[in-house]
Amino acid sequence: MQRQMHLVAYLKTGPTALHAGGWRHPEATLADIFEPARYEHVARVLEDACFDGCFFADLFGLYDIHKGGFDTYVERGGQISFLDPLTVLPVMARATSRLGLGATLSTTLFHPYHLARSLLSLDVFSRGRVAWNIVTSATDLEARNFGLEMLPDKDARYDQADEVVEACLKLWRSWDADAFVLDKTTGVFADPSKVHYSDHAGRFVKTRGPLSIPQSAQKHPVLMQAGSSERGRRFAARWAEVIFAAQKGKAEMQAFYQDIKGRLDAHGRRPEDCAILVQTSCIVGETDAIAAEKAAYLNDLADEELRLATTSSSVGVDMSRYEDGQSLSDLAGSQGMQGSVDLLEQVRRDGALSISQAARKALPNQLVGSPATIADQLEELFLAQACDGFVLAPATFPTSHESFARAVVPELQRRGLFRKAYQGKTLREHLREGNAAC
Repeated sequence: MQRQMHLVAYLKTGPTALHAGGWRHPEATLADIFEPARYEHVARVLEDACFDGCFFADLFGLYDIHKGGFDTYVERGGQISFLDPLTVLPVMARATSRLGLGATLSTTLFHPYHLARSLLSLDVFSRGRVAWNIVTSATDLEARNFGLEMLPDKDARYDQADEVVEACLKLWRSWDADAFVLDKTTGVFADPSKVHYSDHAGRFVKTRGPLSIPQSAQKHPVLMQAGSSERGRRFAARWAEVIFAAQKGKAEMQAFYQDIKGRLDAHGRRPEDCAILVQTSCIVGETDAIAAEKAAYLNDLADEELRLATTSSSVGVDMSRYEDGQSLSDLAGSQGMQGSVDLLEQVRRDGALSISQAARKALPNQLVGSPATIADQLEELFLAQACDGFVLAPATFPTSHESFARAVVPELQRRGLFRKAYQGKTLREHLREGNAAC
């Protein structure tokens, strides 16, 4: 069987995803942000196209790094999570039967018992289709919303994340798969010998357990992660079943791919145990020329001030006050995401720009063209072992996902690069499909 790519959709419970001007496009819907039908619809679109899954990016607050406040984000329609994804995902689960469903939750801000309980409940409810996008949080504003003055340093956050994941896995094993007896005649509901305390006691977290929730159809949620720093890569090599990568350019993607795959063996894991999915946005037109016009129109809607605010939020530095020559790492301290810093540096190099200029021009990775051209570009990266698939961020919602599902997916299927039907029922089963030629 030919190796096949994985596709996961990037979502937000707000007006826009990664594109600063997406909500302004005439085809973007806004009035339905608070309506269950919005999320049911996109879930059905993705499942009809046989996507592995989707996940909601999230922030536990309002970005207020840019100019010391949240005015730009609120006024210009930045990446705002208006709804808690944990309240939206059950709606999407009810509307589908195969699509994977992911939530972003922080190991720095949430206790492992709360994480394990919430995520496994949803995993049981969805019959084994949940993913946990593990973050350690990247802004002090989030810390303050949870009673902390500031975030711990990045290495300490990952040390804590290791412990939190360990504790969650113990809690998720509280019930053996065959614990239920359900014998009305004898009056035995379940076998207590098959329910266990976890008794996790570490440097950062303690939890006794057991959970009151049984194993799900896939035993426990899929672990997803997006760290690009050295410490983040070590964490990913140990735990991640899916990595959300943000490199720009085939050579950079290949280098990241080979680095992560090479680290897995030290943890007793195989290369196929971790799917590396590169983030991109696809702007599809009937022809390459039409697609280019669409992209130019859309990108002109991206307000420069909001682009700057978005960069400020992702790198952890107020770029409105940044002077070229300063160290972003020094200014960010414990804030910001290394992947975003790396991406900004790539934009600077590719355009022969200063950091300040690059911050004002930054847009998410884009592939532009006809369905065949988009498929060509995805195929090239996939076959060159730059990735195992893609995280597709919508430029406009819901039309980006609709056009990709309608026009590009059939082309990938025709080439044998993507499934025509689900073989399994759980997200973990989807991720194991087509991992190697045979």
